[in-house]
Amino acid sequence: MSNHVIEEAHRCLQCKNPRCSEGCPVHTPIRDAIKLLREGNLRTAGEMLYANNPLSLVCSYVCPHELQCEGHCVLGIKGMAVQISEIEKYISDYYLNVYEPPRPEKIEGDVAIIGSGPAGITIAIILARRGYRVTIFEGKEHIGGVLRYGIPDFRLPKSILERFRSLLERGGVIIRPNTTIGTNITVDDLQRDGYGAIFIGTGVWKPHAMGIKGESLGNVHYAIDYLRNPDVYNLGESVAVIGAGNTAMDAARTAIRHGSLNVTVVYQRGEDRMPARKEEYEYAKLDGASFSFNSATLEFTREGVVVADSVQNEDGSVSAQPGTERLIKADSVIIAVGQGPRAVIVSSTGGIDVTRRGLVAVDDCGRTTRPGVFASGDVVTGAKTVVEAVRVSRRVAEAMDEYVKSVKSGSPAWPVEESSNKQ
Repeated sequence: MSNHVIEEAHRCLQCKNPRCSEGCPVHTPIRDAIKLLREGNLRTAGEMLYANNPLSLVCSYVCPHELQCEGHCVLGIKGMAVQISEIEKYISDYYLNVYEPPRPEKIEGDVAIIGSGPAGITIAIILARRGYRVTIFEGKEHIGGVLRYGIPDFRLPKSILERFRSLLERGGVIIRPNTTIGTNITVDDLQRDGYGAIFIGTGVWKPHAMGIKGESLGNVHYAIDYLRNPDVYNLGESVAVIGAGNTAMDAARTAIRHGSLNVTVVYQRGEDRMPARKEEYEYAKLDGASFSFNSATLEFTREGVVVADSVQNEDGSVSAQPGTERLIKADSVIIAVGQGPRAVIVSSTGGIDVTRRGLVAVDDCGRTTRPGVFASGDVVTGAKTVVEAVRVSRRVAEAMDEYVKSVKSGSPAWPVEESSNKQ
């Protein structure tokens, strides 16, 4: 492994204008990190990557590198791009083993983080490093959000999230698990109890329903629920997965790993219109999944899924072609057509506007329409990449720091008259 990483590092051309960094949403200084690695300064390289992106190790596993850093590598134009993800993984993994987060001597104030997904972890690390006493309120048993409950272990080992939990706690962050804000404890309670700034990063955990006949049958499940704990499901030998995004690929590959012998992914458009990463699609095929393209889902039954050939209309929508109906036999069906936010926090809190999609409305710095309350991540943008959550959350952490300090100085500023979901 180390030999492979070193070989890849020496393939880097050390471009004067590194296109790899330009292609990364957080502009990871990978060229400089590779230079340090080649010079033997592994710790300094890790410190550089971590300072730029606290979730650098996570991103090395789950980012769509072929579209970002590696997709912009000069060597990839006529040959094979430098495998930047493997280099970043090696450096970042090493650094987490040796890094000891500082414990501040002076407490700048208290902040509350609701949700411990990518956005919440990023902001907690940044603000704890700046001297804030950070408390994470997590509705589930473990931290990680979508990283733990939405991405299978074969794509992102859960042990990495345990390392981040240890890192957070060593840095003074308090983690309160199994605590859902909006039920017994509200945002009002948090502000009453002295939290100078509150961050909402609860993600999108409400699956989109298809609204077709048979969706309430006992053999029909939603992917976001299935991936949370696949061990408790008995799907049977044959499974149909509806949808063709990355979540659908994860659900199909997970079902195969849990004993289902025949897994068919059903998608209403053609192979060239799949939203899933090409890499995830190829892995799903390699694992044994089959695909039924241009198949519109009409009905769920206890025997499987009724589909028909789909045709694309002039307005871009898809409709079923009469007379082509057929049954794809399946013991179980998994619906993977997207998800949105649960409204428990917003519905229990006054003054927080939402968009037409039900997402939290914010300005460019993550400020909601309620003073002192911020948000970013999927609860603002809908399901996006981890690195995109990191990119925005770095800016939100800055705004939270500035707000708490402005309150302490006696001149609180909240320049949000009408939030716009620009993130």
